Amino acid sequence: MRRQTTIAHVGNIAIGGDNPIRIQSMATTDTNDTEGSVAQAKRIIDAGGELVRFTTQGIREAENMKNISARLKADGYTTPLVADVHFTAHTADVAAQYCEKVRINPGNYVDPGRTFKHLEYTDEEYTAELEKIEKKLVPFINICKEHHTAVRIGVNHGSLSDRIMSRYGDTPEGIVESCMEFLRIFRREQFNDVVISIKASNTVVMVTTVRLLVKTMDAEDMHYPLHLGVTEAGEGEDGRIKSAVGIGALLTEGIGDTIRVSLSEEPECEIPVARKLVELIPECSRLRQEAETSIKDDTITLTLDAPDWETFQLKASMAVGALLIDRKATNLVLKNHQGLKDSKTLNDLADSILQAARIKFTKTEYISCPGCGRTLYNLQETIAKIKAATKDLVGLKIGIMGCIVNGPGEMADADYGYVGAGRGKISLYRAKECVEKNIPEEEAVDHLLALIQKDKNR
Repeated sequence: MRRQTTIAHVGNIAIGGDNPIRIQSMATTDTNDTEGSVAQAKRIIDAGGELVRFTTQGIREAENMKNISARLKADGYTTPLVADVHFTAHTADVAAQYCEKVRINPGNYVDPGRTFKHLEYTDEEYTAELEKIEKKLVPFINICKEHHTAVRIGVNHGSLSDRIMSRYGDTPEGIVESCMEFLRIFRREQFNDVVISIKASNTVVMVTTVRLLVKTMDAEDMHYPLHLGVTEAGEGEDGRIKSAVGIGALLTEGIGDTIRVSLSEEPECEIPVARKLVELIPECSRLRQEAETSIKDDTITLTLDAPDWETFQLKASMAVGALLIDRKATNLVLKNHQGLKDSKTLNDLADSILQAARIKFTKTEYISCPGCGRTLYNLQETIAKIKAATKDLVGLKIGIMGCIVNGPGEMADADYGYVGAGRGKISLYRAKECVEKNIPEEEAVDHLLALIQKDKNR
């Protein structure tokens, strides 16, 4: 049974309660490009997207949301638009006047950008930091009230503030508290059109933390609707499998009111995958129970059918995701009645699911973002080039990130990171350490490969 929540009104749709689980995506265009943004939004909407998000990294982009919205409405598209805000609180104030919803990130809305520095606070100093947040947040809430604008409080594991990290560490408790600090202010201000998301590229962190958030909200008598997603899931089969493991684990527990499958592909490609996950909830909830009863010798044996291979992948990943994340078993055997694939292909899929659940690594792991208007290089071409050159490095984790907003943090558990630093410029990371800055884009992949080779030769 689906968890009951309050309802957030976002333009002409409602999220939460008994309303359908809403499907959304995010544009990858420059938000200042009205024509390109309108065209891509139409493709997302025509594919079935019920909300479309745009990055609004500055005032100029926030103001141009007015033009994008007007053009879409003139062409008969009334789907709610969401402004994605990082770093500059005033940008959220502007965007709230033109969009049906604004996403703010507690990790950098008032706190400075993450530097991985440990900070010491007395209790009085920590309280003073919370008062700074409230001073910035209340005027924004009042603007949202005036314009009937909803808010998403979107916490990313990769952009927790140094303040939160210093007090709570890199823990689910810290991620949840980052969210709850903001939620308590919204409740005091009696503003209820709020949706919450907690995202991570690590499915175990994502699922564990969302569960803890639900428990924490319930303890404080809060029941806001939840947006689900595995951020930086990647592309192709691996991106779909990782998303189905993480999102599916929660959907089969009745958690989730709106979802986004983050793929490093064209954004409209995300919509059918998300829609399929929603459609599979009843069957996968049943399969999850059947798979749990089949566990023997630390192994799940799952036999299922599907009309096509992608549906089979999603169904298998979704049915066993929670069981593997909870370590009810650490091995997986897949079978199919209709001979859809041979045993090797099924074994390879089982290995991919185990890797998505962070149990067993049998190939290179790629943490790649879906891109947005902040991405200043050709993400899809770069991912293909890096994957072709590193696909045989079993167990190595490589982060390929469009920008610095979540890049250094979200791929902090990666061995190497390739992060957009500016237009046509790339910075390379070894774990959390930036080792090369502002490399010309055309040279950056070669520099990454040289860095990996140099470390192998040590």
